[in-house]
Amino acid sequence: MRRWLALLVAATTSVVLIALLVPMALLIRSVAQNGAMNRATAAAESVAVAVGTPDLELAVAKVSYPVTVFMPDGRTLGQAAPRSDAVRLATTGRSVTAEAPGGREVLVSVRSPEGTVVIRAFADEAELLRGVREAWLALLVLGLALAMLGIVLADRLALAVTRPIDGLAKVSHRLAGGDLAARAEPGGPPEVRSVALALNHLAGRIHDLLAAERESVADLSHRLRTPLTALRLDVESMRDPEEAERVGARVDALERAVSAVITDARRRAAGLEECDATAVVRERVRFWSVLAEDQGRAVEVDLPSGPLPVAVRAEELAACVDALLGNVFAHTPEGAALSVRLAARPPGAVLTVSDEGPGFDQALLERGNSGGGSTGLGLDIARRTAEDAGGRLSVSAPSGGGAVVEVTLTGA
Repeated sequence: MRRWLALLVAATTSVVLIALLVPMALLIRSVAQNGAMNRATAAAESVAVAVGTPDLELAVAKVSYPVTVFMPDGRTLGQAAPRSDAVRLATTGRSVTAEAPGGREVLVSVRSPEGTVVIRAFADEAELLRGVREAWLALLVLGLALAMLGIVLADRLALAVTRPIDGLAKVSHRLAGGDLAARAEPGGPPEVRSVALALNHLAGRIHDLLAAERESVADLSHRLRTPLTALRLDVESMRDPEEAERVGARVDALERAVSAVITDARRRAAGLEECDATAVVRERVRFWSVLAEDQGRAVEVDLPSGPLPVAVRAEELAACVDALLGNVFAHTPEGAALSVRLAARPPGAVLTVSDEGPGFDQALLERGNSGGGSTGLGLDIARRTAEDAGGRLSVSAPSGGGAVVEVTLTGA
């Protein structure tokens, strides 16, 4: 948009400047030529007043213009010049101005007792165009300066429009990444401010709908407690103790699952929690280091020196780290080295787990796919943890072998 506005203003300004400066340049040339002709006429007339007096030659010598006096007897005074058709016309008693090679000539006819005297004052091209080139150059510089000023002003105006639009795009990406707290700052033209307010209203509405949905899930799960209670009473009334104990254990497991659903729904309704990624990763690496030592694996750990808050629960991040490290131990041969790196990267942090194993297929990122007979949920757990925190998971295979898994997390 900025480029197109600059081009539009440049084209419009150029047309306006051409329409204004070209007539002005022609006018300047016309004024300069008129001034030169007026000076030549004044010079010829100053000599004409001395015709018929002994001071004629002195008057010719004092004139700054090239002046030629054609006498009736054929003599010429002053600068030598040919008797052109315009000179012969002036001998009839008419004062004329005519074009001549290299300039213009002003012919003043004066009658004397001896006959008609013609005074010729010549203005060359340099005199006719004195100051014109300098004035044209000044107009050109002025036109370029005005065009550049217009382009700069158009760019500033375009920036005032595009900056709020860029802000709206960033907020939209944050909302798409799961950050429902993202809000746009209304600014710019009224139309852009209206879009920002509409986007904020949409984000608030989405947040309210998700909260209502999660509350509904929690309420629905809570309603299951009543039939579970009735089922527990039926189990307690069973006569076979072993059968009652077995069914009661199943009921307890079902009740714990329902409680977990309620807790998770309540937590999601309240918003994402945060944790110190440095502490969580350090603790899980310490846990897996025991197994790595038994298998002769070299473990390289690179963690920040201070806390690194991220928008994910400690339990979920720990499960993510366990899933990534568990994949390394399950799908690489013993002795294969691995490294765990955690670094701050806007807008949050990036967790990188790499190994020197044989690598794996990108299809393993799909839920349920496994290359070693397992459930295939490990990478899916890591992916969902990253996406729930507004991040993403990516896998790459270096040319030297092995695999690199990066989990990007949003900062708290």
